[in-house]
Amino acid sequence: MEGSLKELSEYRMARAKEMLMAAESNLEIGQYKTSLNRSYYAVFHAMRAVNALKKYDSSKHSGVIAFFTKEYLKTEILDRGLAAIIKESSLCREKSDYDDFYVAGKGEAEEQLKNAKYFVQKIEEYIMSI
Repeated sequence: MEGSLKELSEYRMARAKEMLMAAESNLEIGQYKTSLNRSYYAVFHAMRAVNALKKYDSSKHSGVIAFFTKEYLKTEILDRGLAAIIKESSLCREKSDYDDFYVAGKGEAEEQLKNAKYFVQKIEEYIMSI
């Protein structure tokens, strides 16, 4: 693996972990919408971390998700069940970021954080195995 690709992947994984910590902090102080946002970005940066290993990035979230799904989930390199985490996390972020009257709850924020931690862990385990 090229050194620069590995370094880029590690940097993006560090960003994913930073987002997990932020999501946890926001959850603790009752900022549930922000916690949902940070949980999504943990998932997003983890996808970008593994996509980097195949020299892929996109300026669009949909592009990052589509490539990750095609290369890692449809090929069953990673568990297809991760797709549900991506979808739900993305939906929660969109509602919390763009729906003026959306009320995010503690339980939802806790669930998304738990899922994001699982997702990041699975990506990190895969990266470490190659």
